[in-house]
Amino acid sequence: MRRLPALVAVTALAGFGLVGCSASAASSCPTPTDSALASVVDVTGDFATTPTISVRSPFNPTQAGTQTLIEGDGQRITTDSQLALVDVTVLDAATGEQVGATRYAPDVASATPIVRLTQAVPALAPLLTCVAEGSRVAVAIPGDQVGTQGAQGFGLGEGDGAILVLDVRKVFLPAADGADQYNADSGMPAVVRAPDGQPGVVIPAGDAPTEVRSQTIKKGDGDVVNADSSVIIHLQGVAWGAKTTFASTWENGAPGQAQISQLPSALASALDGQTVGSQVLVVVPADQTAQDQQVLQAPADKALVYVVDILGTVG
Repeated sequence: MRRLPALVAVTALAGFGLVGCSASAASSCPTPTDSALASVVDVTGDFATTPTISVRSPFNPTQAGTQTLIEGDGQRITTDSQLALVDVTVLDAATGEQVGATRYAPDVASATPIVRLTQAVPALAPLLTCVAEGSRVAVAIPGDQVGTQGAQGFGLGEGDGAILVLDVRKVFLPAADGADQYNADSGMPAVVRAPDGQPGVVIPAGDAPTEVRSQTIKKGDGDVVNADSSVIIHLQGVAWGAKTTFASTWENGAPGQAQISQLPSALASALDGQTVGSQVLVVVPADQTAQDQQVLQAPADKALVYVVDILGTVG
């Protein structure tokens, strides 16, 4: 039986591993269901442990469907680029044979980024919309929607349908959701946001600050992070006066993972003590960017502006 991959970086910024609605909003974000699937697949076992699965075979799904087996009450998946960590067991739909599974380790960091599955099988993404952290869902995908890449990754034959049972171990925020903060500091850039939370930076006229400066733009109410925290972040970096970014997880399509202490020192100091859900603005003077040039391939001899969304912690 094939082992499916554990947590790895799915996008990268040079030098360190960057990996692309709340449960109370369940009434406006209903979890999709397919009652026919419930009559075909029987799953037992506790959440986050290896399930026992039986399939009333032969079963050849003609359309994709999903059934919630355990309803979680955590953060919900609301965008295709949102990072979630899952454990998954894959079966050949026709035979009911188990062909792959993740480890179901106690440490959630060993779970698999959902983007790894949805990149291989795009038909899976819409089936997970509104699924909450803590949920177990069964998904059926016809062979013509599994595709070549998905069949190879799951260990299926070409054209075989698949049944996946997913335990959604962790769902991270799609963007910083904290309360907007008032900052009176003059000479700092302004931040504007697209509907999906992607920031734009408006550089003021005049010279850049000559000292490292930071502002909390949004104040989240999640866990406090520190130098030892492994965080999931969105990060955008632009040189002072430039019109294009030199680093952007938003443009890469997925957020990233990094240990705060391994970030360039100005960024690390600005994020230490912040809370999950916060958005932080940081300006680094041109003469203090050596680490940024090495780690993030920032341009030399330029002051740097960062906008960072803290989306959650791993571990």
